[in-house]
Amino acid sequence: MQNNKILIMDADSSRGEQLREILSFIEHDVMLTDGQGFSADLLSQSGPFHALIIGELPPAQSRAGILEITNTVDANLPKFIISDKEDEKHEEPGVIGVITFPFKQSNINSALHNAQVYRESKEQTTAQRPVELFRSLVGSSRKVQEIRRLVEQVAETDATVLILGESGTGKEVVARNIHYYSNRRDKPFVPINCGAIPAELLESELFGHEKGAFTGAISARQGRFEMAEGGTLFLDEIGDMPLPMQVKLLRVLQERVIERVGSTKSIDIDVRVIAATHRNLEDQINDNKFREDLYYRLNVFPIEMPPLRERIEDIPLLITELISRIEHEKRGSVRLTPAAVMALCQFKWGGNVRELANLIERLAILFPFGLVDVHELPEKYRPENGIAAAPVYADTAAAVAAIPEGLVTDARLPRDGIDLKEHLNNMEVSLIRQALSEADGVVAHAAKLLNMRRTTLVEKLRKYGLNRNVEAS
Repeated sequence: MQNNKILIMDADSSRGEQLREILSFIEHDVMLTDGQGFSADLLSQSGPFHALIIGELPPAQSRAGILEITNTVDANLPKFIISDKEDEKHEEPGVIGVITFPFKQSNINSALHNAQVYRESKEQTTAQRPVELFRSLVGSSRKVQEIRRLVEQVAETDATVLILGESGTGKEVVARNIHYYSNRRDKPFVPINCGAIPAELLESELFGHEKGAFTGAISARQGRFEMAEGGTLFLDEIGDMPLPMQVKLLRVLQERVIERVGSTKSIDIDVRVIAATHRNLEDQINDNKFREDLYYRLNVFPIEMPPLRERIEDIPLLITELISRIEHEKRGSVRLTPAAVMALCQFKWGGNVRELANLIERLAILFPFGLVDVHELPEKYRPENGIAAAPVYADTAAAVAAIPEGLVTDARLPRDGIDLKEHLNNMEVSLIRQALSEADGVVAHAAKLLNMRRTTLVEKLRKYGLNRNVEAS
């Protein structure tokens, strides 16, 4: 699981205590030291840490000495420098950024997110995970932290887990996390969507069949339970499983044996079962659509996924993560203005994280390497009055504070490089469109917003084919 322990080393006790209180408030486990007597033994006994934050050091210590010790104990430990200069240079190994003083919540949130990404990129074991593994678990909200805690608690057991939540909230992501952190991680993770397979074929899919068991069974075939031997079987949309199959699944969970279709031979299985559904199974039981005994067999350890509209403070970091994934997969890039981010925080997400991911991918296609303002979002995501006001249904202050500073200003160079001229042209077009929108299409007013001569703007409008629907005055 993601470690939430932070080590602050600052001889300025007042400043160190202030940072400790901020990090403790967002539920990080903080160790504060003035740096006296710091050693490799102390670091190894107190750690591991998610990040090290270095401020002022006592005369007996040097930054170079501290970094040498920490790199010896934990070469992948992300380190930050406290400074009152935002542009302070830092070329020491493992120092990945500056935390500015006076402290800003946005700067701290961005730093902690960068620390997570840095460590994941450095550690070979995490680098081998599926790209999507943690996509929906990005965030610092209390609800996401609670999900991480539950995953950590149940992962190393063999308990059956039932994951509940709306479509698009990341139920399979949690299932994969549980498998990844379990002692079954080297064995298969086998998913099956119980609602996507016809009822007459589901038994064969789960338990396999023998040759000639039914028309078309030209050879014997393993089912998903056998494929997942020693590992994890993920039964997605278990609420859509037909009642006759529920009876057979219950028997398998009780006896830990299966029989292939067309066979009377029992096969012992060692499989952990994780189920998920967007349906209310208790209502399904009342409607005689789901077996009560199966429900209690599955509901050993329930995990309920919060909808995105209940964790809006995570949206800025999710946007950053989704953009990073697009860049890593060499599918372009995009940036959003703070107004656009706040508009997305205000939107009531019916499709949850999946819908947000689709939107970011769409924006990267529509505005390649461009800057997207609130007026350029698809219409359904814009506020009714065109202004991204504060949402009233969640903690807006936390969402504002969580907007990483680099979301808009920091451009990332793709691994294969970019066509800089095209990139700058795209940005110029985006800003011109925004200026024209603000000026209601009046070229003279838009030119003033862009701090350029009207004739220069007219030339650019002609160059980019933007001279329609604008007023010449």
